Amino acid sequence: MRHVLTVLVALLAGFAGAAAFSFSGLGHSQTREYLVSNPDILPEMANAYQAQEAEDRLASVSGNLSQPFEGAVLGNPNGSKTLVKFTDYACGYCRSSVPDIDRLIADDPDLRVVVREWPIFDGSEAAARMGLAAAEQGKFEEFYHAMFANGQPTAANIAGAAEAAGIDMDAAREFGSSDEVSAELARNAAYARQLGFTGTPSWVFEDQVIEGAVGYDRLAQIVGDSEG
Repeated sequence: MRHVLTVLVALLAGFAGAAAFSFSGLGHSQTREYLVSNPDILPEMANAYQAQEAEDRLASVSGNLSQPFEGAVLGNPNGSKTLVKFTDYACGYCRSSVPDIDRLIADDPDLRVVVREWPIFDGSEAAARMGLAAAEQGKFEEFYHAMFANGQPTAANIAGAAEAAGIDMDAAREFGSSDEVSAELARNAAYARQLGFTGTPSWVFEDQVIEGAVGYDRLAQIVGDSEG
């Protein structure tokens, strides 16, 4: 019978996690002594645990995460590298990530950023619906930047962002209240739940699942390590 020692590991990006590791032929005290004597193995354990956790979370998703709502894409819509961003216009951390994504896109012409509107804060659903209406009109990037630049998604700020993006407001209001948009928001919420996300921004790139405003350097490392 294998003896298992539970190791509490401070995971990357500020998240804590725990993993169970087995050592064949070693008792609990021997396993503990081995780990204390070889602390350099702990980062490897943490990384292995994170990789397995990400794999499990992605396996739980029923659907194609990289297939965007028509038009809700930043960067190269035909790029071979796809970064998925779950976002909310009322989220300050999402707002702070906008220049990071812009810089990534400028650095890598092969990057495609699929934006999944996930309104989890009070008052943000109206902005998310307008964002999808903007996507339907081919004005998503313009609305996305204008909305984040305007601040909180009040009715006035949403209208101002829509005007700045050149959106047909009558058509946008009708489409924004449609079953198609409601279904997309429900789909994004289901994806987030399946992935175990607890807030925005959250990210998926290939086999990596990431939460939080991790910054340009971390995102650039993730995207840059890919061969595309």
